[in-house]
This record gives sequence, C-alpha cells and structure tokens, in this order.
Amino acid sequence: MSSFSHTDDKGKANMVDVGHKPLQRRSATAEGLIRLSEHALNLIRENEMKKGDVLTVAEIAGIQAAKETSRLIPLCHPLQLTKVDVKTRLTETGVKVTAMAVCTGQTGVEMEALTAVSVALLTIYDMCKAVDKEMVIGEISLIEKIKTDL
Repeated sequence: MSSFSHTDDKGKANMVDVGHKPLQRRSATAEGLIRLSEHALNLIRENEMKKGDVLTVAEIAGIQAAKETSRLIPLCHPLQLTKVDVKTRLTETGVKVTAMAVCTGQTGVEMEALTAVSVALLTIYDMCKAVDKEMVIGEISLIEKIKTDL
C-alpha cells in the first residue's frame, strides 16, 4: 500500500475517499504578493488603470476561483463553501492578497484559499500588464488551517 494518500498501491493518482471522516468546520487562510512598479501602484491607488478597479476585480476573481477549485485541481474534492473572503492591500512594493475559505465538510479548504490568492494575483497581473512589464508574483503560502469538531 502507498504511503501517500493520493496514490494507489501501484503509485497511480487516486482521489482520496473522505466519506468515513466526520463533518467538521474547516477554514484556511493563504496569502501572496505581486511586486509592481511605482507607476503601476500609483495607477491602482488612484483607480486610474484603464481596465478598471484593479483591487475590487481581483477580490471578486479570487472568490470566484475558490468556488471552482475542484474543477481546476484534478484530485480536489468539490466542497460546499460557506464563506470565502479575499482582501487586497497596497504595500510599498506591490499588492498583498489574503484569502480565507470556510466550509463544513470532511476535507480541508486550503486549496480553495490558495487558489483564491493565486487567481487574484493573476488578475492584478492581467489588469496591469500594459503598464508594468516586470511584475513578479510570489510568496504564495498557506498561513493557517483550522478544523473544529461540530
């Protein structure tokens, strides 16, 4: 038998059966950064980017992405999310995105939080690419994962 939960005894990819696990309240928080030029940051700050309100669009894109995680990541279970919150914050060098996902279920929501952050950052990249050719997305990480018995 495999020691990895997502592979079978022959080493092939396998969706884990979580049906035997108890329902729990689960939450996860992730964050990431995109580094931007001073010019791009000023356009975002003044809401003068030609494509529109970069931060609001990125937050909505992150929420939308979290809801689609199981369609994007092959072995993720579809979850009934009860809350997704995506926040963007301007920093001195770019934008920090933080996402929190919550569900009541039998498996965690860290992939939903990480997907929300990733797509929010990609949305910022897309909306700013005309004015900044040297953006860098990075430091995407899970910062908290909690499960609580019901």
